[in-house]
Amino acid sequence: MTGLEKMVSQIVDEAKAEAESRLNTAREEADKIVSEAKAEADKLLEQKSEQSETSAANYLERIKSSADLQRRTLILQAKQEVIASVLEKAYASLNTMDEEAYFAMIRKMLEKFTLAESGEIYFSAADLKRLPAGFEKEISAIAAKKGGSLTLQKESKGIENGFILVYGGIEENCTFRALFNTQRDVLQDRIHQELFA
Repeated sequence: MTGLEKMVSQIVDEAKAEAESRLNTAREEADKIVSEAKAEADKLLEQKSEQSETSAANYLERIKSSADLQRRTLILQAKQEVIASVLEKAYASLNTMDEEAYFAMIRKMLEKFTLAESGEIYFSAADLKRLPAGFEKEISAIAAKKGGSLTLQKESKGIENGFILVYGGIEENCTFRALFNTQRDVLQDRIHQELFA
């Protein structure tokens, strides 16, 4: 198991525990609401005994339905908070990778996003300072495999991580945040399945 897989596994385990805790809290709160609503309905039934049984039962059913809706809303909200938390932790783990793992991921991203054209590549100021020896040649080799070329720009872009590719004046944002955002729905679905299936 690679370091990244271990990090992801640890994040998922922590998220499961956090999800269970939040869901338990949401369930307790929802159960309390249902219990209070039932008590209120029972009290009203006693007070309004002269009213018809049917209208009282309908009122009780509406209160129960409303309480159940609140319960489901609370549980959904707790799940969404947990999923957002897992996504942020996963993103944060990318920023704390050691340099070897970080640039291994950058190489894979280059292999995926490089086009068969001439272009430029920009990194953050921090990444420009810590580029591994010979990395500029690796970038050129990866681009050449795709039938293109990339020129490493010494001017940094105001990005946190990843890189920006520029082909014919058109920028392709390959930062981790941009990739997370484009895959957000897919990632949320996977996390939901992993935690709540």
